[in-house]
Parts: sequence; C-alpha cells; structure tokens
Amino acid sequence: MFEIYKNKKNQQFHYRLKAANGQVILSGRSYDTKKESARAIESVLLNGNDESRYDVKENKDGLKFFVLTSSTGELIGKSQFYKSESGLKNGIMSVGNNIANCRLKVLC
Repeated sequence: MFEIYKNKKNQQFHYRLKAANGQVILSGRSYDTKKESARAIESVLLNGNDESRYDVKENKDGLKFFVLTSSTGELIGKSQFYKSESGLKNGIMSVGNNIANCRLKVLC
C-alpha cells in the first residue's frame, strides 16, 4: 500500500510503499507538493514491473540496496538496506507484487 506523508522537519512530502506486514519496501525522495509525490507513485506503477529499471548499489559498509528509476533515468525510489543478495532480490520482487496488488485493489 502506498502512503504519502509530510516530513515534519523539512515540510516536504514523501511516499512510501509498504508490504502487507507494514514493512517499508520503497521510499521516495522529498517533494514540495503532495501532487508531485502522487506523480512519483504513478511512476512506480509504470516502472516497477520492469527489471531493467532497478539498479543495485552498495553502501560503504557493504550493505546492498536498490533504486528504481524512470525511463529517463530519474530516481523514483530507494529501498532499505539488505544484508544478503536473496533479501535484496526478495525486496525487488515484493515491490512488483505490491504494486500489482495495489492496482487490483485500487489503493493508489
């Protein structure tokens, strides 16, 4: 399920995609308006089932994460950090499964 919220510190809007268990599996960057954040969600729905849109990265501590980009290369969302390759792959699959469920339930 997608959720749009306003960050109290910087007064910016963000979205997050949560799995059925409530775990955040994808987070968006900050936006000035709620409408811009909603557009980012639309982009997740358009691009989230395309494996070529995911880019796996690693932080300085060796933890992996993925980013989702649009067809123009714009960053749409970022995952949490994963300790294992299998966890990372499950995270990507979870994004795809959850956006499919979102479309079916019209929760977005």
